[in-house]
Amino acid sequence: MKKVLHISTECYPAAKAGGMGDVVGALPIYLKDQDIKASVIIPKYKTNWIRSQIFETLQFGTFQMGDQTIKYGIQKLLKKKLPFHLYVVDIPGLFDRESIYLAEDGHGYKDEAERFIGFQRAVLSWLCHDSPTFDILHCHDHMTGLIPFFVKHCAAYSPLKKKPVCFTIHNGQYRGVFPWSQRKLLPGFDERFNGLLDWDGQINSLATAIKSAWRVNTVSPNYMQELMNQPDTLRQLYQSESKKCSGIINGIDNDLWDPSTDSYLETHLDGDNWKEFKSESKSKLCREFGLSSSKALIGYIGRMAPQKGADILTSATIDTKKQELEYNLFVLGSGDKDIEHSMKVLEDQYGDEVRVIIAYDEKLARRIYAASDFLAMPSRFEPCGLNQMYAMRYGSIPIVSHVGGLVDTVPDIKDDGNGIVFDVDDPNGCADAFYRAMNLYSDQKKFKKLRDKVTEEDFSWDKSAKKYKKLYKAVLKETK
Repeated sequence: MKKVLHISTECYPAAKAGGMGDVVGALPIYLKDQDIKASVIIPKYKTNWIRSQIFETLQFGTFQMGDQTIKYGIQKLLKKKLPFHLYVVDIPGLFDRESIYLAEDGHGYKDEAERFIGFQRAVLSWLCHDSPTFDILHCHDHMTGLIPFFVKHCAAYSPLKKKPVCFTIHNGQYRGVFPWSQRKLLPGFDERFNGLLDWDGQINSLATAIKSAWRVNTVSPNYMQELMNQPDTLRQLYQSESKKCSGIINGIDNDLWDPSTDSYLETHLDGDNWKEFKSESKSKLCREFGLSSSKALIGYIGRMAPQKGADILTSATIDTKKQELEYNLFVLGSGDKDIEHSMKVLEDQYGDEVRVIIAYDEKLARRIYAASDFLAMPSRFEPCGLNQMYAMRYGSIPIVSHVGGLVDTVPDIKDDGNGIVFDVDDPNGCADAFYRAMNLYSDQKKFKKLRDKVTEEDFSWDKSAKKYKKLYKAVLKETK
């Protein structure tokens, strides 16, 4: 059984800020069925989950980072709370904070470079000395993007020189860029290799990973194609390294996301009785929040941010409501204060048909998936997207923009697909998609046929785990 260590700054349920946390918390479980033993290492934050656990210290160590001596501890989760080994890096002062990435002002921590470089160096120091043996290191996003370079070119980590490193891009917009004046934070290496760190005159962690990793993948095939064709300075790099780049669609944990057993739900799916499950779920949600259950319900769950197209949703709703299109809209999320305000204005204007909850609420999110007839995802940018998969798992038909992983998972119904698709960054197109959705809903025979189809889609991690096994196998073959 091959052993893989996932190196990440997130892992559900210990610490999660986005989709990467879900991936790192689920993929190791499904790799076990592929004869791969996966472990995970993350920073030790002060999240509620981490603070409630018991850890055993495996190693204490130090290293020099600039003019500071960094003390770290490697700890392992003692009780078998997870189906894989979870390790944490304890660096007092850098990670013992309640928030993973954001300070109290809502912006990233000012010492981001010190935090992420310190984390990566501590992990590699442990791997060079008293750690278990791993066949492959699997790094996630720019926060671990310097590891492929460190392994190959830093004398301090020479025992790992031939250790293959895979790198997954969950969000290519964040790149871990910092000035060369912070070179002092890095371990020693031959300056002939400066070019591997540099992009546009700065140290760029994402670019470094793309250059130095054995394999690079995005979380959907279409997203990799978008990165290779984007009007961006990294386009050239993606194209030059294309032979080692691929896309593997994310999966979902069907055990966690199961409408027949979901502990967040009051009403559960009984066998294949989708009609009763959806009807009861919708009735309860609408009754509680003052909406009519006789109308079609469109849900939106996610960050209120331009990336997610929350402003496009607002525009499309105003447009269609002016034309007196009948449906209910239920919005759950938080984020950009201007968009939050616009959403609340929308609710004030169309209070009988629009409900807006500004919050992060996992239970309510599950109830919206279960109750909605449609789920809107008007994203401008979506590397993979999980909400559309959750929606279909719970019998909701996705209304999505033609971007990123949504292209790979939601073909349009006019092409015998499983959802309603419109052009990216197109409020008028989103409004038109709402009209198409209501036309479909008015023909209950066609609507139920499509609902039956989406519930049969298989987005479990089993398929994706097989592809990661294939990727690992190819990398190991090259290192022999």
